[in-house]
Amino acid sequence: MGVCFASPARRQSPNSTSPQLGSAPGSRDLTVSLESVEGKSEVSEESGVVGSSSNGSGIVFPSEEMRRLKEFSFAELKAATKSFKSDALLGEGGFGKVYKGWLHEKTLTPTKAGSGIMVAIKKLNPESMQGLQEWQSEINFLGRVSHPNLVKLLGYCCDDVEFLLVYEFMPKGSLETHLFWSGNTVPLSWDTRLKIAIGAARGLAYLHTSEKQIIYRDFKASNILLDEEFNAKISDFGLAKLGPSVGDSHVTTRIIGTYGYAAPEYIATGHLYVKSDVYGFGVVLLELLKGMRALDVNRPSGQENLVEWMKPYLSDKTKLKSDIMDEKIEGQYSTKAALKAAQLTLECLQNDRNKRPSMKDVLHTLESIQAIKVRRRKRNKHCSKFAAMNNFQ
Repeated sequence: MGVCFASPARRQSPNSTSPQLGSAPGSRDLTVSLESVEGKSEVSEESGVVGSSSNGSGIVFPSEEMRRLKEFSFAELKAATKSFKSDALLGEGGFGKVYKGWLHEKTLTPTKAGSGIMVAIKKLNPESMQGLQEWQSEINFLGRVSHPNLVKLLGYCCDDVEFLLVYEFMPKGSLETHLFWSGNTVPLSWDTRLKIAIGAARGLAYLHTSEKQIIYRDFKASNILLDEEFNAKISDFGLAKLGPSVGDSHVTTRIIGTYGYAAPEYIATGHLYVKSDVYGFGVVLLELLKGMRALDVNRPSGQENLVEWMKPYLSDKTKLKSDIMDEKIEGQYSTKAALKAAQLTLECLQNDRNKRPSMKDVLHTLESIQAIKVRRRKRNKHCSKFAAMNNFQ
């Protein structure tokens, strides 16, 4: 789930996973409260949870969203995961552990392993500081929205002291794993990276333009999950917020998220804007272009923060291939497409939020970049056909 602003770990172990809903391992965020580091006072935060029922402990449970989801008993989920055995473990994060389970495709009742559909089951760690609030937030938001580029929440369990969430299974794991884990022998191609960026942009654009505007707040590579065809789906709505009320420009919250991805205005003031998400998208887009993490203290001095290091180069055409683009995808993209992607990244990373594009505009630009590749292929095919005819004559 989302975490307090994290200091970058010196080493990222592929076996230490955040709660991904797929099979591939990720990395664990080290958490430290920004308020305690910088002496900021915690400001009020609207929970965004819609509901009217309570379990007697003062915890409010969302009722309308719950009715749209299947309520599982703890016994059912225990059976689906083979009693939460270690060989069913997918990952672990601040929320708790994530297990793979098997359910009947139509009835969503437990089945034996290999039968029915595989699902990902998050089990709340009772010692988690903010896990229960995030459990509620997941239901509140994923219970009310549905989109091909958002991970689908199938149901929940609140059985005495056990709190769990059940999601569709994402077989390719997270974008973070495919971009950064050295165990991957085949790097993501340019076309696949662009496809992932477009899918994630569609998901964010949907949230920003939905009837009850939603600010995602924790957009990062580890929260973008991939299906079998590398279609991107945004996961982990534990830190999501309802957008500002009519007449307001922002939502005031306590500052929480992940170092390297959060927008500068949010870090400075706790004021959360829709375009704060656009900044986070720009960071991920830069990671896709460069093939490097937003933060890595193992890099040389001055290069630890990817945005600070690369931002001056994004507007320089001469630095495109030598400094910006990942050498692992060299030759797979047109210069025009790469340059346009770099320009879009720079626009998303503007310090002035008003100068950032909307996610709808970002999506439109990415689709136009994708079309550059298509047009180039058609032109090459036509030229080859023309050359063949000349040779025949």
